[in-house]
Amino acid sequence: MPLLDNLKTAEDLRQQIAAAARDRRLALNLTQKALSDRSGVSIATLRRFEGGGPASLETVLALAEALGALDGFGALFPLPEAQTLDDLDAPAPRRRASGRRAQ
Repeated sequence: MPLLDNLKTAEDLRQQIAAAARDRRLALNLTQKALSDRSGVSIATLRRFEGGGPASLETVLALAEALGALDGFGALFPLPEAQTLDDLDAPAPRRRASGRRAQ
């Protein structure tokens, strides 16, 4: 089953990502210490993450890189594909949000 199927909240996704990282570490026969050394993430942070605790994006990416699992992150925010010729002629997507206007 794909990682994102049947998830209801960000908390559910965080728990599933942590479990997948732990499972991959074990499948690669790495101890927490070995993964900590490879990734530069402290053992305490790794234990907290694998236990379902919060982790920064930098921590998750460092662990994914050390586990050889960065490929999935490229598809995290896919751009919509053009469906018609009108879509191709549409204006380019915005690059920045507008600032708040003073009242």
